[in-house]
Amino acid sequence: MAVIDNILSFDTITPDSKAKALAERIKTRRLEMNLTQEGLSARSGLPLATYRRFERTGKISLDGLLKIAYALDALNDFDRLFESHKYSTLDEALEAGNNNRKRGKRNE
Repeated sequence: MAVIDNILSFDTITPDSKAKALAERIKTRRLEMNLTQEGLSARSGLPLATYRRFERTGKISLDGLLKIAYALDALNDFDRLFESHKYSTLDEALEAGNNNRKRGKRNE
């Protein structure tokens, strides 16, 4: 949520919008590699209907997404997802250390 010119604005980033944007980027990469939907489906080992639904809706299992990434030589891109924070100063690391819990709260 942000305030711009005294107007309240809500971010429109949702899991669905991210999924659709990811599907569009994968479609673009597929076309850059001169692959048809059928070709990428065969390369990834996914049923054609599953791949088509993914391009249309952005919905796919994690396993399916990883297979597509492998077929597009992009599997290593997942290594950066949820990386630990890299601190640029000692003060940042110490501040974060004071606020980080290693375990969740117990329900009592």
